[in-house]
Amino acid sequence: MTTDVDGVLARMHGVDAGLPPGDGVAVFNRVYAAVTAEVARRLAAGHFADPEAAGDLAVRFAGRYLAAVADDAAGRRPPACWRPLLRMRAHPDIRPLQFALAGINAHVGHDLALAVLDTCRATGRELPGLEADFDRVGEALTQIEAEVRELLMPGPDLLEAADPLTHLVGSWSLARARDAAWAAARLLWALRGADEAYDECVSRLDAAVGLVGRLLLTPTGGGRQSSGSSTGAISS
Repeated sequence: MTTDVDGVLARMHGVDAGLPPGDGVAVFNRVYAAVTAEVARRLAAGHFADPEAAGDLAVRFAGRYLAAVADDAAGRRPPACWRPLLRMRAHPDIRPLQFALAGINAHVGHDLALAVLDTCRATGRELPGLEADFDRVGEALTQIEAEVRELLMPGPDLLEAADPLTHLVGSWSLARARDAAWAAARLLWALRGADEAYDECVSRLDAAVGLVGRLLLTPTGGGRQSSGSSTGAISS
């Protein structure tokens, strides 16, 4: 399964090669490539309780992001959670950190819960059996997110307490998003077989996460400084 994760990573590098450095999707893509590389490293090192299921989860998780990018490029309508980033990706007054967090919000807030259910269906696992490795994937996300905030947050000479970016980045928490993703996965697991209720919950989740994404992408000014060099410093 590590080979499959490496294949996903290669696809992310392909996305990056086709985009200008300051593009909002490119900013998130570099962040996510770093996360995926870290997951691949941990899979190879045996850090997961169920490596087969964890690798499957990583591939299916990434596949949802890559499908959204492909849908947008082909003129198809991507999920609501991804539309803010895809539509605002070239806005000159949105800062790189906002693009990164908006992508993480869409991917963790919406895609992660669905990828967990996809993995359960594909591998025959029960949901409780994936919780430990769900947490381990989350640890990799948390590690990279901390690096992203450090690299992309403007220095103290540029960022004042009254700067809107201060309030935006302080209002969103990856830890809370991860907790919400697991809660959503549990709810959807309980609703499997009840197609109408299941589909409605997925639709509502998508819309709610998209709303948060639009808020995270509120233009704050100064959006293009350091968008290329800083994200390039994240190892992938």
